[in-house]
Amino acid sequence: MDMPRKSASLVQSIHRLRQWFDTDGATLSEDDPRADRIDWLRAAPFMAMHLACLGVIWVGVSPIAVIVAAALYAVRMFALTGFYHRYFSHRTFQTSRSVQFLFALIGASCVQRGPLWWAAHHRNHHRHADTTRDPHSPGVWGFLWSHVGWFLTPRNFRTDLSRVPDLAKYPELRWLDRYDIAIPVVLAVGLYALGVLLHHVAPQLGTGGGQMLIWGFFVSTTVLFHATVTINSLAHRFGKRRFDTRDDSRNNVWLALLTFGEGWHNNHHFFPGSSRQGFRWWEVDLTWYGLKLMSVLGLVRGLKPVPAWVLTKARS
Repeated sequence: MDMPRKSASLVQSIHRLRQWFDTDGATLSEDDPRADRIDWLRAAPFMAMHLACLGVIWVGVSPIAVIVAAALYAVRMFALTGFYHRYFSHRTFQTSRSVQFLFALIGASCVQRGPLWWAAHHRNHHRHADTTRDPHSPGVWGFLWSHVGWFLTPRNFRTDLSRVPDLAKYPELRWLDRYDIAIPVVLAVGLYALGVLLHHVAPQLGTGGGQMLIWGFFVSTTVLFHATVTINSLAHRFGKRRFDTRDDSRNNVWLALLTFGEGWHNNHHFFPGSSRQGFRWWEVDLTWYGLKLMSVLGLVRGLKPVPAWVLTKARS
């Protein structure tokens, strides 16, 4: 009597395992109650990434490993904030297809899924911010769920292509979205190889394959993830509200420094159409400075400014 049920469960488990590598295919239906529960099997690689950080106990630390980890944090944070967010999600500037793909590639290495998934979910967030249709509202779902829980559920594994028709026309972006583990694996292998190479050609640096892998990939990527999602969990709870918005977004200088300008979140929710999120001159927005430099170099164009009327709506 239980054999058909067991067979169906086995097939479903195999399908979920396959989705570690290929996210295409059917998932739970919208009305299935399991769609909003953490899928621990499919989330296993994400959990393993966190556990792998404990490897620092065995591989130790060296200045070069920390420098590589910090550099990868900075480069990938810029790819997320400048391109996954301000370009793919909000289209606040233009660029060439080659630059678009380059930064989609860097963004894909962050283990925050592909550019289509990221943009689709973020557009949905703005449409339904801090309501029951916003999957990571701390006011509705609580801190832990808004910070990470929602990210591990079948409902939120999906990429809703209807929200990103402007991006879905690019086959290279669809490939990155479907095989979202490919680029992180390439980065991890490359870092291990770099550590092995440095161990042989520059032993005075005191590094090796395992150390470079742990610090350059696992530690850097884990810190990057949690820094990014503080905008979901903390920037809707702590900070100042310069603008009256229908959500709970707040400006938080500490989060702005950590996330290269994303912490000016109330600014952004009031007017998401600007390439700049630090509206005042003293609001540090490293991503904006980077985009301005890329504009000078001719790599991006049409950066959208903050309109004068926006500032007249500010409380201070």
